[in-house]
Amino acid sequence: MSQANIPNISPNITITRDDAINLLLSSIALEELGLSHIINAEGEKLQYVLGTLPGFTPPVQPSISDLLLINSSVRETIREIRKKEWILNEKLETVLEADNT
Repeated sequence: MSQANIPNISPNITITRDDAINLLLSSIALEELGLSHIINAEGEKLQYVLGTLPGFTPPVQPSISDLLLINSSVRETIREIRKKEWILNEKLETVLEADNT
């Protein structure tokens, strides 16, 4: 059996302070975009259950207990998104403070 031939790779990566700050801001923006998609999906979930989603007619009308269950699910998701938003806000403030120094 032959020995693996692994090339010697030692890349030199240079990132300036401005590059790092821009990358951090971009990561915050992408996380915000992801959260907006989750919020949109929760809205569509409600529209689906209520039968107001364009182009869709529900086969069965939901009961009050079904609506309360869905509402609880959406509320929990929004609660978690709020927590993530708080963390992202702290991250943004930290990055913006670093940009001023």
